[in-house]
Amino acid sequence: MSGFDTNPFADPVDINPFQDPSVTQLTNTSQSGLDEFNPFSESSQRTNAVRTTPATQPSQPAVLQTSVEPTPQAVAAAAQAGLLQQQAELERKAAELEKKERELQSHAASIDPRQNNWPPLPKRCPIKPCFYQDFSADIPADYQRICKMLYYLWMLHSITLLLNLLACLAWFTVDNSRGVDFGLSILWLILFTPCAFLCWYRPIYKAFRSDSSFSFFVFFFIFFCQIAIYIIQAVGIPGWGDSGWIAALSEVHGNVAVVVIMMVVAAFFTLCAVLSLFLLKQVHSLYRRTGASFQRAQEEFSQGILTNRSFQNAAAGAASSAAQSAFRGN
Repeated sequence: MSGFDTNPFADPVDINPFQDPSVTQLTNTSQSGLDEFNPFSESSQRTNAVRTTPATQPSQPAVLQTSVEPTPQAVAAAAQAGLLQQQAELERKAAELEKKERELQSHAASIDPRQNNWPPLPKRCPIKPCFYQDFSADIPADYQRICKMLYYLWMLHSITLLLNLLACLAWFTVDNSRGVDFGLSILWLILFTPCAFLCWYRPIYKAFRSDSSFSFFVFFFIFFCQIAIYIIQAVGIPGWGDSGWIAALSEVHGNVAVVVIMMVVAAFFTLCAVLSLFLLKQVHSLYRRTGASFQRAQEEFSQGILTNRSFQNAAAGAASSAAQSAFRGN
């Protein structure tokens, strides 16, 4: 019944939430802890020092290492030993390079020996070929035709000189005063046949093979002289060893067979002169297309002279002799 006796319209009782026993207990405990803690006490300082001071390792005493300077003799000996080692290494490398070069040369020789094949002589002949000649291997395709034609011209030149010797011999048989012509015809055959091969055919072969401006100029100069000789031989001045037109016509009233032979030789000389003029023009046109020049020929000549071992030895010998004579004069 007591529940129904209370007045619901009465003022509520003032209730303080901070007076709750659990709250007051906690607040009293924390306040008492703060009051008891003294940060300046000795025990607190030791505790803080233990917590905040890091552990340090025991320090070791520094040791100063003394440096020993090498003596000059030791430095010189070390330098000399280094130089000797470098020299030995260079000599070893040079020997290796020389060995490899010899191997490459022997290998190249075994692959492409390029043995001399001209003139073609029998194997039993004691005289061996002196030159290597292969148009398909050495000469470009654009120049092979003209080079072969020059080779055939040289062969015609040699045959003509041989026929000239026979014509002068026949002339000498019918006229004993023509011994000089016969002797000179022998000399022209022996002299002009190899000289023509070496002086104008080989230079043009080399010019076409290596595109050498210097070889072109050598060919032009000597071949022009060769054309002049052909013209003189075709004219046939008596006493010059040539069976030309004048010499043949001078024997018209003599032996007819000798006259015919001499006229045939004169026609051969004329043919050689005409073919030489034609081939000279052809070579000159090819020369203009190759881009060769006189300046380039001079450069090739100077390089060839300076790199020539014989010229170098001669120049060194001349310089040494001049130095010795100057020293003795002083």
